[in-house]
Amino acid sequence: MAGEILFQLKNVSYQYPGGEEALTGIDLSIYRGEKVVLLGANGCGKSTLLKVLDGLQFPGRGSIYAFGEILNEANLAREEFSFAFRRRVSFVFQNSEAQLFNPSVWEEIAFGPVQMGLEPGEVRRRVEGVIAMLGLEHVQDRPPFKLSGGEKKKVAIASVLSINPEMLLLDEPTNGLDPRTRRWLINLLRQLNAAGKTLVTATHDLDMVDEIADRVLVFSEDHRLVATGTPEEVLSDRELLLRVNLVDEQFHRHVHEGGHRHYHAHG
Repeated sequence: MAGEILFQLKNVSYQYPGGEEALTGIDLSIYRGEKVVLLGANGCGKSTLLKVLDGLQFPGRGSIYAFGEILNEANLAREEFSFAFRRRVSFVFQNSEAQLFNPSVWEEIAFGPVQMGLEPGEVRRRVEGVIAMLGLEHVQDRPPFKLSGGEKKKVAIASVLSINPEMLLLDEPTNGLDPRTRRWLINLLRQLNAAGKTLVTATHDLDMVDEIADRVLVFSEDHRLVATGTPEEVLSDRELLLRVNLVDEQFHRHVHEGGHRHYHAHG
């Protein structure tokens, strides 16, 4: 794939404080405008990789370059670097409650633009724009903790979009969502990518991969990057999916009318 490299990881490994390996020897590049899916079984290191890309954790070995500069603790301690980086890259956590802490939905969505030092009029314009885009008018005055799971997810995404980042990191974004909200989210991600945003999504939900990826990175249970390909290449490789524990022996793949694929095991 040609194009501007936003992130480059060279031989990146990460260990938890107890010494347990979470990522082993990861080499990869992420290009502007891509839709990348990190695919693997629970515990394979996908969430850790997202946190490393977001500068929330730092590798024990290897190096990461973000937008042409090294991403490390020393650089992120520099206000100028940190400010620019946080404007460009945003993280949507698996658990929405981990990122909701303001007294109202409106203030939650305004928090990022306020921290960026934007003028009050610009803050209001951004908040109102995101509220309208995501259909949150009816909950804008409510406390986030009183919302449903699907509404919390929408507010968490809204609080990120109000910063207008270039790149979104999403950790298992459809976990716990009802079918309607899940479909809304998939459509939103496609819309954001069409508008130029780079997406990196960690998931083990095979059904959504071909909708939200043009490149899939497959991780094994020993925390290595073992395959890269298009959704079609990865999802049709049954042996690979078995090996990384994403499907079981009974796994079947169906292509429905309109080309949409569906995966399930016959018990």
